[in-house]
Formats: sequence, C-alpha cells, structure tokens
Amino acid sequence: MGSIAEKWQVLSGSTNWEGLINPLDIDLRNYLIHYGEMTQATHDAFNADSASKFAGTCRFSEPNLFAKVGLQKGNPYKYEVTKYFYATSSYTLPDPFIVKSTPIDAWSRESNWMGYVAVATDQGKAALGRRDIIVCWRGTIRPSEWVNDFEFSLVPATKIFGNGANNNNAPQVHRGFYFIYTSENPNSAFNATSARDQILSEMKRLVELYKDEEVSITICGHSLGAALATLNAIDIVTNGINKTSAGKAFPVTGLAYASPKTGDHNFKNAYNNATPNLHLLRVRNEPDIVPDVPPATPFGGYRDVGVELRINVTKSGYVKPVSGVWNWHNLEGYLHGIAGTKGVGVLDGFEMVVDRDISLVNKSQDYLKQEYCVPGNWWIERNKGMVQQDDGSWELMGIDEGYIPLPP
Repeated sequence: MGSIAEKWQVLSGSTNWEGLINPLDIDLRNYLIHYGEMTQATHDAFNADSASKFAGTCRFSEPNLFAKVGLQKGNPYKYEVTKYFYATSSYTLPDPFIVKSTPIDAWSRESNWMGYVAVATDQGKAALGRRDIIVCWRGTIRPSEWVNDFEFSLVPATKIFGNGANNNNAPQVHRGFYFIYTSENPNSAFNATSARDQILSEMKRLVELYKDEEVSITICGHSLGAALATLNAIDIVTNGINKTSAGKAFPVTGLAYASPKTGDHNFKNAYNNATPNLHLLRVRNEPDIVPDVPPATPFGGYRDVGVELRINVTKSGYVKPVSGVWNWHNLEGYLHGIAGTKGVGVLDGFEMVVDRDISLVNKSQDYLKQEYCVPGNWWIERNKGMVQQDDGSWELMGIDEGYIPLPP
C-alpha cells in the first residue's frame, strides 16, 4: 500500500510505464487489479434480469454500491460514489435511411446504467497518495449495445474535437461507440443529456471542489467500456475539463481492459497531442480477439492508442486448458492474468505473484479447473431479486430492496 501511495504518478503513466511492463512490476499489478475491480463493479451491480421492471439499471443505491459488490471489506482504497450515469443504447438504421434513433431495448425503454463517478475519501486518499477521481464504464450487456458494437463505420467526433473535425485530418471514431457516448433523448428522464455531458458536468464540479489538493483523474472500462473510457479520457483533456478555474491541469489516466480499437490514425494523432496530461494503458489477454477489432489496414482504418500490456491467462495452471472466447475476454480472467503473468518472450510464464483469491475467476464464468471446487457463475443476486414483503408475500424488486433510481 505504501509503495502505491509513494509512486502513484509513475503507476498512472507519467513515464509511460517504461520499465514496468516486462517483467510486470508488482505495484503496477496491484494498481491494475484495484482499478479492474472498480470496473468489475459495473458488471456485478447491473440488473440484466429481463423479468425485472428495473432491468437495465443498477441494483444498488449509490451509498451502498461498494459494500454490495464486495469492495468494502479489507480494501484500503475507499471511495464514495458521487454520480451514476446513463447512456442511450439504440438501433440505428444505416445511412442514408437514418431518420432518428429508435430505442429497442432498455429498462426505461430509452436508457441503461453505464457506470459511475466516484472520488477517494480521506482514508482512500491516504492509501492512494492523492485525491483520485474515478470514472468506471461498463462493458456490453444489453442486446441493443451489441448492435452499436457492430457499427464499425468511422465518423467525425465533432462533439469532442469541435466543428473543425470535418476536414481530412479530423479524428474519426467508431460510430457505435460514439453514439453511446454522445447521444441524448429529450423524452428520457435519464438521458435528457448524454452520458458524455453527465460525466463532464460532474467532473467539472469535482475538479473545482478539490482544486487545492493533489488530484488524479482515472478513467476505466472493460470491452465496450474500455472504448468509451478511451473517448472519455481524450475528451476530458482535449476540452480542458481536467483544469481548475486557476488553470491548474490534473493528470488523466485511461486504463482500458480488453479494449477494441476506437478510432483512426488521426484519432491516434489527437491522443499523442494530448500528452503530457493524458496517458493510456491497454491491457490485453493474448488469445482474446476483441482487441483485434475493428481491423487496421495498411492504408487507413483503425489504430491502437496508448501503451499495451500483454498478459496470457492460458498459461495459468489454475484454469481449464480448453476454453473459449468469453473466458479469454472476461474481466475477472484478465485480473487473474495480471496477478500471475510473468511477462512475454523470454519471461513467458505464470506465477501468482499477487495473492488474489482464485475463486473470483469463476464469478461469471466456469474457467477454473474442477479440482479447486469453485462453482461456475457463482455471482448471482440473492433469490434472483425476489424480496419478501411484510405480509409474507414475495415481490421482484431487483435492486436495493425498494431503492428507486432517480434521474441524474
């Protein structure tokens, strides 16, 4: 814990993680596991039960989130949630036929809970070495999000880079990701403003609130959430959201787990121009195919941004030798890989350097070998959200026993 507090700038990428990747530094392992667990909370808390009238939202109220997902006990890195944010996820017709976005699947028929903004408490600040503001983005869960995932065409990111983003050197980004990030619906209580605007508004407030402290901004996500975190991180720096009213700029770090590619070569140039206040680390599991899409081509198309850290969970002696795409892509599997991957090349191998509970690997998959006696897919809501009422009857609540989500 002390090491992380003392070297947080380096762990957050101030030197682009030089010398920390291969072999993987022990403090960086713990750092990435911490932020990965904060990101995993968005999966663990999401209500995906289609029978629930609250399907598509968070099961837990903001004050209870971290306790409910197991991030309170034994964890020195204390945070408090300051805001939940929501995003539209809709099917869109291909141009030139597109007239409007038509929501086809969401708990409110228009919006889905996509993640949260949180800030380190005083206790967390002492353990982390600074006041950390964190944004965590959820990966793909809803069917309509899969539709957006496969909208591979590149579009100008004008809301991030301005109206000048229509020239030949303008950054182009994944259409579906950009849609989820920037779309709003005036008829929705939860998305009258976009996920982007919800986050940037809260970020401005927190940056000003803590302007006299040492502050970091960390943007995290897994899969779809990693791509959205990448857009979010570059947006914050490009538009000066990380600057106080006095002009002081706080560093921004993106941590992208299992991220697909997000933009083209001009987007990569825009990322490079955003340094030194922006650093991004992409973690990819060797057999995971998601980081390979959409494809890059010699003459254009998509490009990776930031620094890449490769792990290989298949080297672990704890997991089944025959697996599949979803086990390789699962975030808990990634965190197991971070805990044990020695490195790549001559350092290739696996050893549990971080003593992390292996049962977490099976939280939402069945990947551990049978001999460890851990049931597969063991993370489920108690009684599937059925809550007994005072009269003895049972009612499907699906979230914090009567908690009703309020619009942001």
